[in-house]
Amino acid sequence: MPKNTLRDRSRTLTKTNKIAIAGVGTLGAAALAFTTVPSGGQTTTTTDAAAPAKVAYSAEPVKGVKASVTDQLAGASLKVQAIEAKKKAAAEVAAKKKAAAEAAAKKKAERQREAQAAASRSVERIAFQPVAAKKAAYGNNLDGWIREALSIMKSKGIPGSYHGLHKNIMRESSGNPNAINNWDINAQNGIPSKGLLQVIPPTFKAYHVPGTSWNIYDPVANITAAANYAADRYGSIDNVNSAY
Repeated sequence: MPKNTLRDRSRTLTKTNKIAIAGVGTLGAAALAFTTVPSGGQTTTTTDAAAPAKVAYSAEPVKGVKASVTDQLAGASLKVQAIEAKKKAAAEVAAKKKAAAEAAAKKKAERQREAQAAASRSVERIAFQPVAAKKAAYGNNLDGWIREALSIMKSKGIPGSYHGLHKNIMRESSGNPNAINNWDINAQNGIPSKGLLQVIPPTFKAYHVPGTSWNIYDPVANITAAANYAADRYGSIDNVNSAY
């Protein structure tokens, strides 16, 4: 009877017994987890070994990368600034050279103009001297005007004589170089006859003799223009014996 009782007890384990046996098993497994270390060392349980190691993240590498990029950008900016500075310097040099060249050209042109003006004044002085001498050779009177006009007419191939000029001058203006006719048909048409030989402006302009004045009242210019017209119309001023 006692054996049967014992067997029955072993077969019928209560829930409390099962929990107790499981606890023993767990303790045994924990005991096997201890490790052996050398003398003087320390032992570490599997609980400590299984704990995940903390990872330390440093910001230093990121800072380094950022600094490197910043340095590169700064370097690129400096290069751009250097290029722009070189361009600006080159442009300034080119502008200075251009300004210097323009100034030199302007000075050269001014010197040339001054030289030409001086040469022109010299030519004018040379030309004036013979004319002045020629004017001095003829008197500033009717006789001198006729003689000077005859000299010019001869050089231009315009026919006429002293007598032919003189008689027509006396008939037309009485020898007054400033005479003007304000009553004849020409005056009525708005183109009065003027000067020693009473020439109307259109005729004076058409038969003006080069080298003489363009002033219709100038005695020599008036005589030569009238003689040139008479030569074309009548063959010579000598052939004119009335209004023409």
